[in-house]
Amino acid sequence: MKIVVLAGGTSTERDVSIVSGTGICTGLRAKGHQAVLVDVFCGLEEVDWEDPFPEEYDVDAAAAYIKSFNAGIEKLKEERKEFFGPNVMELCRRADIVFLGLHGANGEDGRVQAAFDLMGIRYTGTGYLSSAMAMDKGVTKWMFQMKGVPVPGGVTMKAAQRERNLSKLGLSFPAVVKTCCGGSSIGVYIVKDQEEYEKALDEAFAYEEEVVVEEFIQGTEYTVAVVDGQAYPVVQIVPCQGFYDYENKYKPGAVKETCPAPISDELTKRLQNYAVQGYHALGLESYARLDFIVTEDEKIYCLEANTLPGMTPTSLIPQEAAVLGMDYPSLCEELIRVSMKKYR
Repeated sequence: MKIVVLAGGTSTERDVSIVSGTGICTGLRAKGHQAVLVDVFCGLEEVDWEDPFPEEYDVDAAAAYIKSFNAGIEKLKEERKEFFGPNVMELCRRADIVFLGLHGANGEDGRVQAAFDLMGIRYTGTGYLSSAMAMDKGVTKWMFQMKGVPVPGGVTMKAAQRERNLSKLGLSFPAVVKTCCGGSSIGVYIVKDQEEYEKALDEAFAYEEEVVVEEFIQGTEYTVAVVDGQAYPVVQIVPCQGFYDYENKYKPGAVKETCPAPISDELTKRLQNYAVQGYHALGLESYARLDFIVTEDEKIYCLEANTLPGMTPTSLIPQEAAVLGMDYPSLCEELIRVSMKKYR
């Protein structure tokens, strides 16, 4: 297949996306596909339109080209009005499918998906509406509650209605403050007192105009991928220190990840059932990964759904696939296979 792997972009997860995209492109190439790696925002100044999907291709060189824009990305964002970079849309039109290796805003939030739907471009993952709902943690919480998926108690708060008194929200310390639409645990704060709470609000509102403030649940984190409506094996996540934040997620050795999780069959099934339930609650298609926290007495709380899960060497869905006997390149192909069902 002729495949464009889109990575990079303008979100706070740009660096992670580049790693994901590089891995995906390499994996698809190993399977014989004519995949090319492209930065959705920076694009390509020159394309050989006689052979835009060459048999021979240097993925690492393409990744280095994308990284060369990193230092000036903020300036480029100020100068440019159009999101899609040079030649991106035409390349995507010519591809059999676009593999979205994007994470965070302008990639995982449904905007790219909506544009592709209008242009008749096929892509991996769920559609624009479910992407948008899953990206917004406040909306996700409401949808889960309506469909019986347990979530931590909490509220959404806009900057203009900032509430400094936690008790007025029906909450107490410790609590969690997090941006509504952030990813990779960027903009997530566990606060133990008033000073930390107000500082967390300042920092979270610097990212976005709306945040979620919710009860802190003491427990162990788990994650479950759902592919084509079927739950994959459960992963248990235990950080060596702190919580499962951005640094711990992408620093090798910072967390102990065990798959399948060393838990009872009953708890495994409950987590998998809630993952599938949450997947359907948001109207997700193709694949996603849902994150949970479980207390010592095995109460389950669903934290969020990730519609374009990380595909880096330390990411979780490749670990789950490996337990099923699926190597990384085969997983990439499987995600394309299930995504193509949207177009039949």
